Amino acid sequence: MTPTPEEITRMLIAWNQGDERARDELMPRIYDELRRLARAHLRRERASHTLQPTALVHEVFLRLVDQSPVNWQSRAHFFGAAARLMRQILINHAEARRAAKRGGDAERISLSDVDHSTVKQEIDLIALNEALKKLERIDPQQGRIVEMRYFSGLTIEEVAEALGVAPATVKREWSVARAWLRRELSH
Repeated sequence: MTPTPEEITRMLIAWNQGDERARDELMPRIYDELRRLARAHLRRERASHTLQPTALVHEVFLRLVDQSPVNWQSRAHFFGAAARLMRQILINHAEARRAAKRGGDAERISLSDVDHSTVKQEIDLIALNEALKKLERIDPQQGRIVEMRYFSGLTIEEVAEALGVAPATVKREWSVARAWLRRELSH
C-alpha cells in the first residue's frame, strides 16, 4: 500500500525527532517513488549510462540517512532534497566520465521531458548544472522550483507547499525559469 503524503510527512517529522524506527519504516515505503524518480533521471541519460536506478536510489538513501541533523518539513521537502542529491550524483558521474574521456561525449538529457509540450531538446547535463547555478544566483526561488520540478518531478502544488507560496506563483516562475534556461542553454 502506497503511503499518503500525510503519512510520509508524519514519519519524516518523527525521524526529525530522533525516531530511527520511523526512518526505518519510511525508507521501504518511499523506495518505489525514489526508484521511479531515478528511472526518470536515467531515461534522460545516454543509453549506455553505467549508473542503474537501484544504485542511484541506494546512494541517495545513504546520503539522506547520513545527514545530521535532519529537519524534514514535509514530503515535498524530502523529495526536493532527494532530487538535489540525485542531481549532484549524476553531475559528479558526468564530470568523472568527461574527465576520463578528456572532454569526450557529454551526458545528454531532455529539458522538455517534464512538460512534454515542446519538441525534445537534448542538452548537456553539466551545461544544465552550470546554467542552473547561474539561475540560482539570479533568482534562488526559480532555481529551487526548477530543481524540484525537473529533478524530483514534484507537482506545481507540491512545490508550492514546499516553498510556502501559491501554486500560481510556482506555475509562473516555472514558466519563466524554463524559458530562461532554454535561452541560456541555446548559446
